[in-house]
Amino acid sequence: MTTQRPDVRPTFSIGEVVEVKPAEEILAGLDERGELDALPFMPEMLPFCGRRFVVDSIAHKTCDTATWTGLRRLEDTVHLTGLRCDGQAHGGCQAGCLIFWKTAWLTRVSGPTQDRNGSTPIPLQLRAPEPSTPGVSPPPSACSGCTPERLTEVAHGACRPREAGSDEPVYSCQATELTRAAPVGIPLWDVTQYVRDVRSGNAPARQVLRGIAIGAFNRMQDLTRDKLPERLRIRGGRRYPFIRGTAHRTPVESLGLQPGEWVRVKSLEQISATLNAENLNRGMAFDREQLKYCGRTARVLRRVEHIIDESTGRMQTMKTPCIVLADVVCTADYHRSCPRRVYAYWREIWLERVPTPLTASRAAGDNP
Repeated sequence: MTTQRPDVRPTFSIGEVVEVKPAEEILAGLDERGELDALPFMPEMLPFCGRRFVVDSIAHKTCDTATWTGLRRLEDTVHLTGLRCDGQAHGGCQAGCLIFWKTAWLTRVSGPTQDRNGSTPIPLQLRAPEPSTPGVSPPPSACSGCTPERLTEVAHGACRPREAGSDEPVYSCQATELTRAAPVGIPLWDVTQYVRDVRSGNAPARQVLRGIAIGAFNRMQDLTRDKLPERLRIRGGRRYPFIRGTAHRTPVESLGLQPGEWVRVKSLEQISATLNAENLNRGMAFDREQLKYCGRTARVLRRVEHIIDESTGRMQTMKTPCIVLADVVCTADYHRSCPRRVYAYWREIWLERVPTPLTASRAAGDNP
């Protein structure tokens, strides 16, 4: 049985300071699957209980990255600034997904922005989340709804079917269960989503209107690609912005990049030469949302070698590791202002190593 949201639902605005409720209180409101409204409360979220953060965006909709059905509707859910899953309870998954927070798990803060211990060590906007520590469990809860131990069991697939004779773990997380938590799709022509984007502050009106126009054009491109001969199509029926891979066999390059190094994203022309006709390089797509970062420099956050396949719950090991760059995320300029801010994945052949910027060196305490 899925625990449903209460009749009285708190609402929050972007920029508000909120406190994550104590673990015991949150666990008491979860069902036997560790969920509220079918959205899991994951073990990685426990270290944030009792701490204060800033509301980053209102998650009234989200993209479906499990079954790729488009955008789906969520209620009473927000994202908090900088709080991403570290994957410790999910086999070390390196996806780094932005965590969904039900508003029932949060309390609005009034007065001084201090934690329960009464201290304000650093500004909230600069506070980095503390990763969960493997092998260390939070104190046991006396609640009747769920327990920290049960959250771990569910994360390791206790509620998911397994293939007979297979010992391969099947994980469960917010991403794998998102179609259950958000069962209703949002069509392109649903005007209310755009109104909420603007009113909530998720996106400015100009970005939303531009996204509507591009979405309508791309829908037309899809139709013409299926119905019209090639000579009558605009740019061959490709979606905007127009990216066209030119490689017959996609190349690979290893730079051995490590966290903390700096890189520059190559130009679209250079990247296109590494993509096939489907804009793939060895199975990895160069997404339209990545185009805005061409020519920019960024710091390497980590190498990504294994992530959970959201459609199956199984750990997927990459034959060719990719790179995640700090603060380089999908801003949904072409995906109807989805607030999920998924990390962009980069092949090393799309990047080039550059010296550490002077400002970054000074910030780290290096001598200029």
